[in-house]
Amino acid sequence: MGSAVPSRAPRAEAPLAILRWLLAALGLLLLLLGAGDCELHTSCGIQKCTTDFVSFTSHLNAALEDFDLEFCKALRAYSVCTYRNAKVCRGNLVYHSAVLGIGDLMTQRNCTKNGPISSTNSEMTHDLCNYSGHTEAREHQGGEEIPPPTYLFCGLFGDPHLRTFKDHFQTCKVEGAWPLIDNKYLSVQVTNVPVVPGSSATATNKITIIFKSYQDCTDQKVYQAMTDDLPAAFVDGTTSGGDENTRGLHIVEKVSGKYIEMHARYIGTTVYIRQLGHYLTLAIRMPQELIMAFEESQDLQLCLNGCPSSERIDQSGYLPLPVMGKLLPWGTASHPRSGYTLETATTKCHEKMLVKDIYFYSCIFDLLTTGDDNFTAAAHSALQDVEALHPSKEHWHIFPRSGNDGVGRDSKFFVSLGLLCLILVPYIYDFFRLLTKF
Repeated sequence: MGSAVPSRAPRAEAPLAILRWLLAALGLLLLLLGAGDCELHTSCGIQKCTTDFVSFTSHLNAALEDFDLEFCKALRAYSVCTYRNAKVCRGNLVYHSAVLGIGDLMTQRNCTKNGPISSTNSEMTHDLCNYSGHTEAREHQGGEEIPPPTYLFCGLFGDPHLRTFKDHFQTCKVEGAWPLIDNKYLSVQVTNVPVVPGSSATATNKITIIFKSYQDCTDQKVYQAMTDDLPAAFVDGTTSGGDENTRGLHIVEKVSGKYIEMHARYIGTTVYIRQLGHYLTLAIRMPQELIMAFEESQDLQLCLNGCPSSERIDQSGYLPLPVMGKLLPWGTASHPRSGYTLETATTKCHEKMLVKDIYFYSCIFDLLTTGDDNFTAAAHSALQDVEALHPSKEHWHIFPRSGNDGVGRDSKFFVSLGLLCLILVPYIYDFFRLLTKF
């Protein structure tokens, strides 16, 4: 914001008029120079930055009291625009001349670097590092309404339990390093280790995330979390990517060493990572159109396609729990440290989860497998992450297809269909008997 208000004496108007003329001439000169340089710098947006600046200032009246205020706002907008083009305009003489000119003008007009900026409805002034603004820009450019983006959710927790982008729920072995997501914008890989001897169940002890370089919003950023090492920074020590003012990518520490969030506004993506006990959990929300931006060779993505059938522990989403009063049958009696029966595990999980959905049964499965109470908190937190990130409330809870409490929904359908057939059989028989008489 300009901190100096010039004198309104008539003689002050002549220098200001000359200044406006010089700015217009500068803009024209930059455009002409840029036209000859466009073959070498086709992606450099300095011409658009200059055009916007001229349009911001051409209507200003030096006799008005808010001249300095509006002029400084236009200069800041010009400066922001050049900053966003710093990489693609590197080596462009026009660009570097404009940067120097902006600095000189800000000094002459006593403009501060921080403050409000001018805005326009042109595509250039949309927040390029805000994914939700991309749709608005396309809509404005095309002149027609574009439906809002579709967001999808994926989560991984426990032994481990996977909720895919398609809302399929699986329990898998997947020991070692496996890709959850691998597309043009983002890569997420988890490493799982065995939880207890004699069981095929594993849990996550390492998460690696790569935010790939995207325009001027961020350089490539790598984040890595391991058991007892959940940093609130990327591996290079920074906590954000790109311009600190736009905050296109940044990390927020919620609970020191236990819970962090990553917000990538430029791709509309949010990531939650927690450590509960000795293991990590992950939840992510991402736009569908970006999820699907991957090459054919990148099809091994657990969040997208689920676990390979050879790695599945569950049976089509149903967890094989023991009958009441007996310990878990696998792992043999050498599992005394579990100490949970189905009754005690059910009671423990019911303390935090009242709805008997798949998260509730996953909690029971994990307690019977490990005896580690932290898996109760993991299941509960995973459900909280769903409620925070999943776009469709009606799909928050997933219920098992069948279980020990009775006949599942699919089974009920087939039972009902069978009863209907039994009722219709006599009528169908009589109908065909009549047909044979003709």
